[in-house]
Amino acid sequence: MSRNITSLRKLSLVAGLFAITLAGCTTLTPEQQRAEDEKTCLSYGFKPKSEAMSNCLLQIHLDRRADIRAWQNDRPQFSTPMVIYQPVIVPR
Repeated sequence: MSRNITSLRKLSLVAGLFAITLAGCTTLTPEQQRAEDEKTCLSYGFKPKSEAMSNCLLQIHLDRRADIRAWQNDRPQFSTPMVIYQPVIVPR
């Protein structure tokens, strides 16, 4: 019985963490992301339409891509194919 309670607690914990993760997700359109990135670079003091501003935007983009790759590499489920099968029960 205690084994079932432990399994239930683990499942509840995983479900709770999943819900928190989803609640924290926000989806930005590419235009919104670009506007946020421009605000960030402007706050650093870069002038609009300058080479330095372009470099700042590029660096933010490259950092974001590197973060995504690192996140995916830390989770083996993204690097291996998922195999789903239906077990066949053969009566004796």
